[in-house]
Amino acid sequence: MKHANLIDLFTKSVYETAYEITDGKITFSDKKAHENPDLPYILPGFIDAHVHIESSMLTPPQFARMAVVHGTVGSVSDPHEIANVLGIKGVEYMIEESKRVPFKFCLGAPSCVPATSFETAGARLTPADIDYLLHKPEIGYLAEMMNFPGILHDDPDLLKILNHAKKHKKPIDGHAPGLSGADAKKYISSGISTDHECVTFQEAEEKISYGAKILIREGCAARNFDALIPLFTQYPEKLMFCSDDKHPDMLAKGHINLLVKRAIELGYDTFDVLRAACINPVMHYQLDVGLLREGDPADFIEIDNLQNLSIRKTYINGELVAVDGVSNLPDLRSLHLNNFDCQLTQPSDFDLPIPVSQSQTIKVIEALDGQLITRQFDYTVPGTTGKITSAPDEDILKIAVINRYQKSPVSVALVKGFGIKSGAMASSVAHDSHNIIVVGADEESMSAAANEIINNKGGLSAYVGQQIISLSLPIGGIMTDKDGYEVASQYSILDQCVKKEMGSTLRSPFMTLSFMALLVIPSLKISDLGLFDTNRFSLISMFNEC
Repeated sequence: MKHANLIDLFTKSVYETAYEITDGKITFSDKKAHENPDLPYILPGFIDAHVHIESSMLTPPQFARMAVVHGTVGSVSDPHEIANVLGIKGVEYMIEESKRVPFKFCLGAPSCVPATSFETAGARLTPADIDYLLHKPEIGYLAEMMNFPGILHDDPDLLKILNHAKKHKKPIDGHAPGLSGADAKKYISSGISTDHECVTFQEAEEKISYGAKILIREGCAARNFDALIPLFTQYPEKLMFCSDDKHPDMLAKGHINLLVKRAIELGYDTFDVLRAACINPVMHYQLDVGLLREGDPADFIEIDNLQNLSIRKTYINGELVAVDGVSNLPDLRSLHLNNFDCQLTQPSDFDLPIPVSQSQTIKVIEALDGQLITRQFDYTVPGTTGKITSAPDEDILKIAVINRYQKSPVSVALVKGFGIKSGAMASSVAHDSHNIIVVGADEESMSAAANEIINNKGGLSAYVGQQIISLSLPIGGIMTDKDGYEVASQYSILDQCVKKEMGSTLRSPFMTLSFMALLVIPSLKISDLGLFDTNRFSLISMFNEC
């Protein structure tokens, strides 16, 4: 028998108890008033209510190995990144990898692969494919329905997908940035149960009124915590925490535990905050995760106290998986699957001529730090050379997407907001189709950075001063099975190179880069087929008419 102060989130109380773990289950005895603050405190483990494991660039075992250190015992994980590369084979790969560690993964059936018809992905999932996946016990929900315009226009295939989820009685995740009014009401009433894309309090409150639960997201690129945390004053039962996307350097520093601590320090009710981090996701998604009830699976964490919230130990199914910042999960190698057929580039592939009939005022993607959304910036090209070049001094850079699945012309446009003064950065982590995306100050640098990705068949790269550094991602071009802490270190070197040597002003330049091709997030993005206007939901010319 061990003794501890039990933080009971159901009764909102703390009391002393003795507990015992037998066959992975927990039982209690000798409950009494909380009088000894020197005893350790135990509470249910944290759940990331929406995350793409692939965005950590790690396999499920390596992700879990890092997450348990921060008290995370489970995640609601959408594998649509690997599905866009490898289809059903990719989802089944994630299922098998997730079984190799005791971490409580709940995987979703990706609902939109590809996300739109205006890009080239490595695979396509049909309604029948999604029905097949939803039959699997490891698939706990229908993952985020990103094609909200399709729902609003009653797309027959999307309605079939929704009906498959309802038939299997599995929750349906939403994705509707900026949607409001009658459109938001129709979207949510179609069966959508959550949304993690809210950026304002008013947007979230409106969606709650239509029946959605709100996931407060604080990832590497999208950070909505400050705007949404006041929801706790009125809607604590409707809230969960999520990261959505978490690069390895940030995962090494913390996870859901950081959001919990931050919310409590702001003065929000401790039990409400902990309930959102621990109980609400388990109940909503019907996760097989213990909540420190009699006979539950022994999934819990031990902390020093309710003020510091320092994670001392993490248990999953009664197994001690982390102690004082050190993971007990094994460092596992995995099978390397991929889908990569791409030729090396030449600097001329990134040329951008101005057609004679077009105006020299052009549309530029404006990236916003800490947001997935972008804006349109109108830029007048200087001179009359008939060819557009980057203008680093004005923070106007070329951005390009290279089809990694088949030979195709390079798609080139302009972007503002990266702040790069020289060199180029490239990545095959480019949501959601994961073609190669590159931003640079000149064509030669862009070609060199892209070719490093092509030679590695996936990864990240930075080229500056005639030197290149890179991180190889051999699994689907988006993940590696290397030790997560080693990957975090390599990623940090790349990140610092882009910031210090190339001059980027973004907090997370590679994460921001990865979302410049995500066509379902407003307002201006780029795919391998061209510039895309999300508001019109169509490809457009970057040139304004004369």
